[in-house]
Amino acid sequence: MLAVAPMLDWTDRHARFFLRLLSRRTVLYTEMVTARAVFHGDTAQLLGFDPVEQPVVLQLGGAEPEIMAAAAATAAAFGYRELNINVGCPSDRVQAGRFGACLMAEPETVATCIRAMRAASGLPVTVKTRLGIDDQDSWEFLYRFIATVADAGCPHVILHARKAWLSGLSPRENREVPPLQYETVYRIKQAFPQLTITLNGGVRTVAETAAHLVACDGVMIGRAISENPWFLAELADALFDERPFATRAAAVTAYRPYVVRELAAGMPLRALLRPLMGLYQGQPHARAWRRALTVFDAAAGAGALDDALACVDKDLQLK
Repeated sequence: MLAVAPMLDWTDRHARFFLRLLSRRTVLYTEMVTARAVFHGDTAQLLGFDPVEQPVVLQLGGAEPEIMAAAAATAAAFGYRELNINVGCPSDRVQAGRFGACLMAEPETVATCIRAMRAASGLPVTVKTRLGIDDQDSWEFLYRFIATVADAGCPHVILHARKAWLSGLSPRENREVPPLQYETVYRIKQAFPQLTITLNGGVRTVAETAAHLVACDGVMIGRAISENPWFLAELADALFDERPFATRAAAVTAYRPYVVRELAAGMPLRALLRPLMGLYQGQPHARAWRRALTVFDAAAGAGALDDALACVDKDLQLK
């Protein structure tokens, strides 16, 4: 299994639509949505998605079983087929809401939420978490947490192969500073063969992905795909023999009708172009592409994509 990680300000429905064009089989995750926001807010705005995005998983943040259950029921009505609880984000704001990575210290709370959400929605409820928090990073601590959520009916755990520091490091530093411990993820899979175990963290090549899939059931990749969406096409080609587009330009052309549709619905052009920003990363004309997407004529509408591709063509001719 291959999955794209939930990423704040990136895995919105526009990015997911574009990524689905690049791979039919990769599992996509929403940005984290707080259960309280679903409970009190504009559910269509928060939970709406295009059926083309399936398989897509809604990630929820929260720790109150009743509110998590209500959000789960709402998500089921919107057509989501799976829910995921965020037990991995270390940000101060998330901790202030008493969810994210700090919930590793409260496995029974997570278990209660899982049971309530499953009962309310009838959907599988999974967990994305870390290897530990602060000085609570022993094998026994992690094993107890996984065993507790498994007993509550969680069939699938995504493990970011680092522990989290709840103070002293920013969320970005928590993705880079604590050392990766892939062997611990492999060991969890051996200890819990009945669970689906997906490895997350630091994976940046096709070869690394394939190697991890020997020891685990899945690999989840985040930043490497947000920085270079074409990496997903390369992964899908290598792992699933998928290659719907021979070139990046062909993928952009396929995305164009979606842009036209969303512009007609009032969506800002900038939001629709954002998922494409890193598409040419590593190519000689990447800078020309990014510049064209950043300095666009709003009146051009979907023609901004044509202008950006023209800039790439011109840059290629100059080189």
